Amino acid sequence: MTDRKGELAANLAQVEERITAACVAAGRKREEVTLIVVTKTYPASDVRLLSELGVRHVAENRDQDAAPKAAACSDLPLAWHFVGQLQTNKVRSVVGYADLVQSVDRSKLVTALSKEAERQEREVGCLIQVALDAGTSERGERGGVAPGGVEELAGRIASAPGLRLDGLMTVAPLAGEYAGRQQAAFERLMDLSTDLRRDHPAANMVSAGMSADLEEAVAAGATHVRVGTAVLGVRPRLG
Repeated sequence: MTDRKGELAANLAQVEERITAACVAAGRKREEVTLIVVTKTYPASDVRLLSELGVRHVAENRDQDAAPKAAACSDLPLAWHFVGQLQTNKVRSVVGYADLVQSVDRSKLVTALSKEAERQEREVGCLIQVALDAGTSERGERGGVAPGGVEELAGRIASAPGLRLDGLMTVAPLAGEYAGRQQAAFERLMDLSTDLRRDHPAANMVSAGMSADLEEAVAAGATHVRVGTAVLGVRPRLG
């Protein structure tokens, strides 16, 4: 085993222990929570090692990094998640490899994704990114639609050809009433998920929690956690 593979294996084991302990504390089964490893800034060689170690879900937040990496790893049994803010001029590229886009937050993006998914004859899963730091109709600092806009956007995704409404995603906000209150933020997302599932019962995915707050996300009921640093380490700054 290479040094890097050993390092990743040890990190994965620690994250697995954390998720398992959080599930036990919350009275949940371990299989209720899926780990997505966020591989941004790390090379395709790391993705290949992660696959060898049993990882099946990976995420990227920049198309310019993701597209070549996904192409280099196209032979691997991986589901690719796009988790960053997505501009419409990147949609054609992202639809080419992403199985799921977790950052859908406006109607214009739904239209572009649907058109491209149809053109490429693909079905793309969509999560609505909810901005818990937004006002009633604003967008959040890091993208996302305000809670009041979820219902309308869900309807647009559900009726859009080539798209599948899978659920909700959030990033713990740095400002507003939920700043520093990660578990409360994730519990709010779960309430919104309950509302969403009344009209869209299959949209039961809830993506919340990262390296620093995955326990709070599991406690709140998240189905997916997005972990980067705790698995891959802190990449040294360039320069």
